[in-house]
Formats: sequence, structure tokens, C-alpha cells
Amino acid sequence: MSSDQLLAFEVDCHLFKDCGFDAPGVHSFFFEPIFTIGSVNFNKPMLLAIVGTALILSFFWAAFSKPKLVPGKMQMIAEILYDFVRRGIAREVMGKKGEPFVPFLVSIFFFVWMLNLWALIPIAQFPVSSVIAYPVALALIVWVTYMTVTFKTNGFVGGVRNLCVPGGLPKPIYVILTPIEFISNIFVRPFTLAVRLFANMFAGHILILIFTIATWYMLGTVLGTVYATASFAMTLVITVFEMFIQALQAYVFTVLAATYLSQALEEAH
Repeated sequence: MSSDQLLAFEVDCHLFKDCGFDAPGVHSFFFEPIFTIGSVNFNKPMLLAIVGTALILSFFWAAFSKPKLVPGKMQMIAEILYDFVRRGIAREVMGKKGEPFVPFLVSIFFFVWMLNLWALIPIAQFPVSSVIAYPVALALIVWVTYMTVTFKTNGFVGGVRNLCVPGGLPKPIYVILTPIEFISNIFVRPFTLAVRLFANMFAGHILILIFTIATWYMLGTVLGTVYATASFAMTLVITVFEMFIQALQAYVFTVLAATYLSQALEEAH
């Protein structure tokens, strides 16, 4: 069967016809390169990440390049968003020590949110963070910053104690607790940070795909149209819920990054 015939078959494939449901899966997250520059292949997720970065930079540059004492609409919105991360995350989690890290946390929050938000934008309709490479890269950035701040603040010996030896406990407990703390802080934290973001976006996109495809698949008969209407309603419900999850995951990712940095700034006991 040719590719054109296969496409026609899928378009004409409905419930109660002699064809199966084309369920989404892992293959729905792989994209062919759109173009190549040198040895770098640019596919859809990569382009969305680049465009998202450009949009964030353009927005804050336009808002703050010529700040005014009485802010305009764009500057006021940007200040509210910036202050949300500064007060709601940095100051709440890290206190006054978090002030130097506000730009880093603001960048993390809005970049993660933008990667997630692409799922709801027409034509794009794909959450970039559902591709594991992007959450892993972000988690590594947070982890490297966490390690750097830990050893810069406490020195090598103090940094190791900060990571592996929590204070105020009976000495025999450290025999068991020190290896656990080492594994948790060095390996588990970046792993869970990446997987938490990836898994939520991956699952949400799969659910939206299932009900969207099912809506089309069930059309064609009166009974099938009733099923399709219910499926379409579920698509709308999940999409609205996904809007909340996208913002929540950006918030959780940033709060955890601030929590790790807060621990890095603590003096080793």
C-alpha cells in the first residue's frame, strides 16, 4: 500500500468499518528533521524550543528595555510575572539569600512553562517537555548549579558534608544515612526532577491524542456520533486540565530548584 493510499485509508477509517483504531504511542513523539544545518537536524520540538526562547526574551526585552516609573501594560504584566517568581518562589523558599538567584529561577520557570504551553497553541500542538531530552537538559542545568553553589559556599569538605551528612543526628545513624543522602542528592534528585516533568507532559499529551483521534474515529453513524461527542467533550475537559498542569509543573520544577539551592547555601554541620 502506498503512502497516499495509507493516508486515505486512515482518513476514511471510522468505527463499525473494517479498520482498526490507530492508537497513539511512542511513535507520536518522534519527528522527522525539517531541515539540516551542518550536522544538526532541526525537528519540530527543537524549533519550538528555539521559538519559545525567542518569544520569552523578546517579551521581557520589550517590557524592560526602557522601563518607566509609571509602567505601561507590557511592563506591568512583566513585573507581575517576575515578582511572582521572586516573591512566591525565591523569597518563600530561600529567603533573602535567594535574591541573587532570582534571574535564574525566572528563566527556569518561564522556559519550562513555554515548553509545556506549546501543547495548546494551534499548529504547534506539542509539549516540548514530553521529549525526555529537554527535561534531562534542564535538570542537569539545575544540578550543576546546585553542585557549584554547594562547593563554592562550603568548600570541598564542607560541600561533601552538606550533601551527605545532615546535622543533629546520633553518630551510629550516619553509617546508614550517609550513603542514602549521597545517592539521593547526587543521583536521585536530578533523575526525579527530569522524570516528573517529562512523565506529566507525556501522559497529558497521550490522553489528548487518544480522545482527539477517537472523536474522528467514532464518526460515521448515529451511534458513533454520540460516542464521538462524548470523546470530544473529554478532549476539551482534559485540555483545560492540562492548562493547569502545565503551569503547575513549571512551578514545581522551579520550587524544587530553589529548594536545592537553599540547601546548597546552608552551612555544613
